[in-house]
Amino acid sequence: MTDKELKACTPIAVNLDYFNLSCTLPYGLEIHHIYQSMNEFINFLGFINTQLKNKNMSRLESFLMPANFSSIVGEFMNMSIPKYCLTLAKNQYPNGHPDLIPVNTFSENAVQYSNQGIEVKGSRHLSGWQGHNPESVWLMVFCFDSNTSIDSLKQIDPKPFIFRAVYAAKLEEEDWNFSGRSSTSRRTITASVNRNGFRKMKNNWVYQNPSISRQS
Repeated sequence: MTDKELKACTPIAVNLDYFNLSCTLPYGLEIHHIYQSMNEFINFLGFINTQLKNKNMSRLESFLMPANFSSIVGEFMNMSIPKYCLTLAKNQYPNGHPDLIPVNTFSENAVQYSNQGIEVKGSRHLSGWQGHNPESVWLMVFCFDSNTSIDSLKQIDPKPFIFRAVYAAKLEEEDWNFSGRSSTSRRTITASVNRNGFRKMKNNWVYQNPSISRQS
């Protein structure tokens, strides 16, 4: 295994200085809750990748399909945030919406659908985030960079996972563009955050690596 591959097993640490102390967060969620959850994911991924390396196996992000790895990032946050933010609970309803809900608001902290709570996503993209329907809900996106399962084919060097940014805002239905599908299409029905929704998210940035502003 190359030196670059060894180094890539250890994710880049979350920098507390990159948080926006003036951002607005709902339901009692605070910056330090998000910081702790992001750090927990960094430790989790570093541990998993180190163990895989010891068995001469590929890193997690290097063999999972990109969408599956993004889902792991989001689901980990759904699990971790309520450990630190005691006013939020993971929605216990299977595939319930949103992902995080105010604690003790719904029976057994489970609801099939509500506009109370926070929908959480992990994404390699800094814009163009998608959902299944246009909806009025808080959206929080954890943007990251990492290798993917096709990087070796593209001869892209190993690189460690890094959180690039976290954006959050209360979006309304008009902040989404709905994309239906034809009767013969097998594409999943989606809605995408439009320019106005993106502006809301970007203006209320929670965490942002300084390199993002230089690239914008």
